[in-house]
Amino acid sequence: MSDLPVLRLRPKSKPQAIRHGFPWVFADEAVLDRRTRALPPGGFALLEDAERRAMALVTVNPVSKIVARVMDADPEARIDGAWLRARIRRALAMRERLYDAPFYRLIHAEADGLPGLVIDRFGDAAVMQPNAAWADAMATQIADALAEVTGVSTVIMNGQGRARTLEGLDERMEVLLGAAPTAPVQVTMNGATYLADLTGGQKTGLFLDQRPNHAFAQRLAEGADTLDVFSHVGGFGLASLAAGASRATCVDGSAAALDLAMGGATAMGVADRLETRRADAFKAMEEMAAEDRRFDLVVCDPPAFAPSKQALDAGLRAYERVARLAAQLVAPGGYLVLCSCSHAADLTQFRNVSARGIGRGGRRGVLIHAGQAGPDHPTLPQLAETGYLKALFFRLDG
Repeated sequence: MSDLPVLRLRPKSKPQAIRHGFPWVFADEAVLDRRTRALPPGGFALLEDAERRAMALVTVNPVSKIVARVMDADPEARIDGAWLRARIRRALAMRERLYDAPFYRLIHAEADGLPGLVIDRFGDAAVMQPNAAWADAMATQIADALAEVTGVSTVIMNGQGRARTLEGLDERMEVLLGAAPTAPVQVTMNGATYLADLTGGQKTGLFLDQRPNHAFAQRLAEGADTLDVFSHVGGFGLASLAAGASRATCVDGSAAALDLAMGGATAMGVADRLETRRADAFKAMEEMAAEDRRFDLVVCDPPAFAPSKQALDAGLRAYERVARLAAQLVAPGGYLVLCSCSHAADLTQFRNVSARGIGRGGRRGVLIHAGQAGPDHPTLPQLAETGYLKALFFRLDG
């Protein structure tokens, strides 16, 4: 691919980071003259250091703060169907070793060597989120490669979300292969049954990353009265019921998500033990405190309050407020689980504001476990953003 255009690093940039595995080049690290600014978003280029030594094959997007993403450390690589199939095949081999059933995150972007691309598998169907310009441009080729390697018959493109906006991409939902499911897909994890809406739900339809944290919560749930706040389709609530919780209450602002939670409970035969409450989560916790409600296990899994560094301070205040309100709802000697999917807030920051919120809620506790996303969401050590999920398990005072 010697005919590719060249993107060159500035003299003061640090090529060692790229050579050691960092996958991004920021706009202020590269020479962006009129020629490079004219490169089409999603095209490919040869990355060179300031001394004109070839470093990697990259995809470029002059309109993004991340002006280049490393596609292959081999500058002579060719990004085509064979290349895509090889990357997907490698990712699939690991998931098949980890999981007995084909329900998992198959591609976790940079960590699986496909920058900006997320693919979740739901049996014979897959939902892909092309959050980088190259993946958006090659969506059809990706779908074809995906079907050839995995055997899925349906591939849905969910082109929505903040990441696409940052890349200058529009929002669109499209069936790339096969036909969209006419009903929610049943997914079994940790003995619980979830209903995933692959075309109308949040993200790809189900948050698969919490699987190991659901499992740890189940160890605390037998006989417990459980409260699952920001429950989406009943993640922790249904997991608790599968583990023998006496009751579970799911609180969420989405009626559609709560209907799916109840559908999952019905499929499990435990609908009589599930209560759903559609409400603003903060208001609901305040109301339950006023009602003197107490639960043996309280879980709060909110959306990303700190999706960027600019939102970090406000996000940390929101997480502290969640901890303060939730702590007041935990029965003496009960358990509190606090989660964050904000990559801008690191584990130390999240742990500190959670502890402060618990204290301001009039409680004291000890941290018994810290969880992260499952192994189908691998972390690229050089890119902290891939290790976004944090789950803190506290036992509060009696």
